[in-house]
Parts: sequence; structure tokens; C-alpha cells
Amino acid sequence: MSETRTPSDRVPAHDRTADDPADGGVGTPTRRHTDVTRPLGGSPPPERRGGSFGRWIVTIVLILLGVALIGLLLLGRLIAGFDPFNRQTVDRTQPAVLLALQDLSEYRAATGEFQVIVDSEDTVRNLPRQIAGERTLFVAVGTVDAAVDFSALDESAVTVDEARERATVRLPGAELTEAAVDPDRSYVFSRERGLLDRLAGLFSDNPTSERELYLLAERRLERAATESGLVDLANRNTEAMLRSLLTSLGFTDVTVVFD
Repeated sequence: MSETRTPSDRVPAHDRTADDPADGGVGTPTRRHTDVTRPLGGSPPPERRGGSFGRWIVTIVLILLGVALIGLLLLGRLIAGFDPFNRQTVDRTQPAVLLALQDLSEYRAATGEFQVIVDSEDTVRNLPRQIAGERTLFVAVGTVDAAVDFSALDESAVTVDEARERATVRLPGAELTEAAVDPDRSYVFSRERGLLDRLAGLFSDNPTSERELYLLAERRLERAATESGLVDLANRNTEAMLRSLLTSLGFTDVTVVFD
């Protein structure tokens, strides 16, 4: 009676061993070839070490460059005249253009130097200064002159007697000129800005402009000059100057009248 084998009992030739009855083997082991497939949930393949090694090389190079840069800066401080990163300013300003010429016909008889501390504060309604607003203390130093205008004088302004010994001069009184703030001696003492103003300053070319501070300081200096008696001093100096001038011309009695 012949034995019938099912397909499940059939073993492929390449999966059989030497002692498989189907091959009549004598017990010598042979290599078995099996198809092994890694499960989907298995561990990922190990990373290559070349990528991490390259990152370490780049990191070390950057550290060395940073140390070398710091060393050069320190060396420049220790050795006078050695500065590999010296900042230089190049002046490419075009030549000045003459716009106008003007004759001066006034006598600057006195000058007053003043200092004022400008306390300027900009507030935003319903918001504290820490959020929006600005307060600035500006120390301004400047000068104000008192001048006498000679441009309107004519021959009738000077009267001389027949003997040419007495002279009377009539001229307008001294007036104050505009204040001139000295930028080299003026400075911002303190500045407090709100958070919103600081953020807005990031998008402005000149977030802390001092032009308004200078204009406000000029008005304060002119007000101080008005109360200082600078005009009276200028009138006395002008009178003394004219007396000295006319006396040197031979006049013995000189009278100066301010209209």
C-alpha cells in the first residue's frame, strides 16, 4: 500500500537536512536557508557613527575659533597699538556749499551762559508709564546774547555841536538773540520708556530723538536770560564802547540815548 503525503508534509529540498528520510541522508548536517522577516514593531537600525562624529568636529572647530578671537582681543588690550579689529571712521562728506552771505550790523554787547534741567514726560491716557510713555531728564547748557541793531541808524542818529566837543547818539536798546544749546556740554541724564515705546523703537531709525528736548531747552534758556538783566548789561556795555570810540575822536562830552 503506497503512502500518500500531504502538501504540508513536503519539505523543500533546500530546507532538508542530510538525515531527512526523503533524501536518504546519513546524518550529515547541511545549511538550512530560511526567509526571516523583521517584525514591523522591531527596533530601528542603529545610527551611523559618522554623523555624530562630524558634528563633534564642527563643534570643536567653532570653540577653537571663539577662543582664538577672544585671545586676539585680549592681546590687543595688552599690547599697545595692536588691534586686529580696529574700527575706523571714513569721512566721505562732500564739500560745503555756500548758500548765502549776510552783512551783520549788530553789536553783541553781552553774552550769558545758562544751564537748565529739562524734565519732559509724555504720557498715554489710561496706561501707566511702565506700559506706554516716556520721561526724560535733559541737562542743557547754552548761551544767549544781547545785541544792539545798528542797521536802522542814519545820519540823524548822531548829533554833534558846532565846536565838535559834544556828541549825542540815539540808538535802539539791546535785544536778546535766540538761545544756542551747546551739544558738547548737553546730555541726557536719564530716560525712562514704557514697554510699548521700546518695542516701537525697534522699527524706528531714530527712536530716541532729542530734537524736541533741544527746542524746549532753548525756550527755557531764553526765559532765564530775560530775567537775568542781560539786556541792561548790554546797554551799559554799548554805551561804554561808544563813549570810548567818540572820545578817541576828540569829543569830550558823549551822551548815548536808548530809544
